[in-house]
Amino acid sequence: MTMTPTLNPLVLLAIPLAPLVGSAIAGLFGTKFFGNLIGRATAHTVTILGVAIACVLSFMVLNDVIAGARFNETIYVWMKLGELSLEVGFLVDPLTAMMMVVVTFVSLMVHIYTIGYMAEDEGYARFFSYISLFTFSMLMLVMSNNFLQLFFGWEAVGLVSYLLIGFWYTRPTAIFANMKAFLVNRVGDFGFILGIGLLLAYSGSMSYDGVFAQKDVLVQQMLPGTDWNLLTVACICLFIGAMGKSAQFPLHVWLPDSMEGPTPISALIHAATMVTAGIFMVSRMSPLFELTDTALSFVLIIGSITALFMGFLGIVQNDIKRVVAYSTLSQLGYMTVALGVSAYPVAVFHLMTHAFFKALLFLGAGSVIMGMHHDQDMRNMGGLWKYMPITWLTSLIGSLALIGTPFFSGFYSKDSIIEAVAESHIYGSGFAYFAVMAGVFITAFYSFRMYFLVFHGKERFGQPHDDHGHGHDDHDAHDDHHGLAPGQKPHESPWVVTLPLVMLAIPSVIVGYFAIEPMLFGEFFNGAIFVNLEQHHAMKELAEAFHGPVAMALHSLHSPVLYLALGGVVTAAVFYLWLPQIPAFFARVLAPVKNVLDNKYYLDDFNQAVFAKGARVLGAGLWKGADQGLIDGLVVNGSAKLVGWFSGSVRKVQSGYLYHYAFAMILGLIGLITWILYTHLGSIK
Repeated sequence: MTMTPTLNPLVLLAIPLAPLVGSAIAGLFGTKFFGNLIGRATAHTVTILGVAIACVLSFMVLNDVIAGARFNETIYVWMKLGELSLEVGFLVDPLTAMMMVVVTFVSLMVHIYTIGYMAEDEGYARFFSYISLFTFSMLMLVMSNNFLQLFFGWEAVGLVSYLLIGFWYTRPTAIFANMKAFLVNRVGDFGFILGIGLLLAYSGSMSYDGVFAQKDVLVQQMLPGTDWNLLTVACICLFIGAMGKSAQFPLHVWLPDSMEGPTPISALIHAATMVTAGIFMVSRMSPLFELTDTALSFVLIIGSITALFMGFLGIVQNDIKRVVAYSTLSQLGYMTVALGVSAYPVAVFHLMTHAFFKALLFLGAGSVIMGMHHDQDMRNMGGLWKYMPITWLTSLIGSLALIGTPFFSGFYSKDSIIEAVAESHIYGSGFAYFAVMAGVFITAFYSFRMYFLVFHGKERFGQPHDDHGHGHDDHDAHDDHHGLAPGQKPHESPWVVTLPLVMLAIPSVIVGYFAIEPMLFGEFFNGAIFVNLEQHHAMKELAEAFHGPVAMALHSLHSPVLYLALGGVVTAAVFYLWLPQIPAFFARVLAPVKNVLDNKYYLDDFNQAVFAKGARVLGAGLWKGADQGLIDGLVVNGSAKLVGWFSGSVRKVQSGYLYHYAFAMILGLIGLITWILYTHLGSIK
């Protein structure tokens, strides 16, 4: 009889702390903070070592978890407030272990990649410190067993995201982008903390187990003063937090602008890890969401809008990184749709497969940018496959995984989402099915538009051309040179860049094939994710239809999903390889539509005109009216004037003549005697 392995709390503690130590060493001693005591090599060595330790230990933990090990204990009690205990604790189950492996592995690849990508940048050590700190923050988020620690990790990744988006702090566009990300995420986080507050107020606990134990009581309660179900309101508030972090409509507006940061963080934060925190959180809260169909429908509709309409925006982008950014938005929409139809394991499965191939696509885009001397405009590329074979091949693998090519990782997760939506009957599932099916064609079209424009067709680099607005991702913010000079040729990136591409390409191909059965239809998520199969039977229907990964891939060869994906690839080839006059024709004929897409549905303009301008008007009103008028004018200056007037009046009494004071004393004495006599005579009566 084999014994169930146990998890050592010290090992679990070492996993987030190792990147934190690396970050502290690089950030304090490798920068001007303590006078550059260590060099670049030491800075990247300690941070990579920290993340590598975390990665190896995470794989060991995952192995133990698969064997049956679990951990749910308090590590440190921060404070006690009556019956309420505020703690730092870890919950390690299959969901956590999977997330730990994804976060640490992708982070390790990004760290190695950064050695080559940021080689010329002055803020080299600072960048390594930030990305290592991000890894610590993300691990604290996914490993938490209570809402306090979850919120700490949630805000910490937001802080590091702010620092990294504005990494090149001398560029106004970067400052605008990180401020935008910060403010939009604060809107989502306001909803998030309201949801946590409601659950705390009515369950009396901050731990997941404590709240889940009260779920049957919570579902019967109403929000005071309303006829709204308390749990529905709490779950919607929690999901508003996820809308900010996981960039769902209308709180998605920050993510495309975040491309102002260096490419490695686009891969780490905006593709593989941080933006998936919202998906992870809703999956973790599945026992609560399963009790409220209203909240699930809200999640489903928001996800459907994001999946469909963000995909449209990817079609008109010319910046290589922004195409991948809008692709991320659309795929996050797919994950959210899966959450809405109670297919939480499918959402998390797509989260995992997507992390690998989307990180691959972002890093591939970064490799292209390096080869093109920091030019990000796809209109200045073409024919790169000859010059950058490794980047070309790995980018092709990433694109095939993204569009859901049979046997690739993305196929298994994406097809499962589409099938789950087809089996669902929850409100909004009809629109969701249309959105995810249309999204298949759109994804294939914009993905291969990018692929063909970059790697195939006519060579458009190294020639005098109009400035289309070259990319912004220059390593040195002061370097004015972008793009290849006339006659110059692109070059393959160094091994520290290509190695992570190859390492990410491998799971992008195979991980879906091996993981689909245990993760979706096995016992992998038992105890970690709860699905009410009586009410929400999508997962049950999927299980009945599943006959192995090979049979699933072969069955898809006759499905409309494959034809839509193939249609998107062929259309992109016709438009951008053989008949480029067709997209030019559509751009002229559909100019109003293109204008709407170019302006991102005017949501940024709306936010600027209404919220940003409204906030400034309100601020100016409060400043002029309340601060200057009421506080400064009436209270401060008014009281000063009153005191001045009173003292000026009183000062006239102080003449300095003795007979004036004697006269005043006599008057005072007469007044005192009169008052005494009056009161005395009154008492005699």
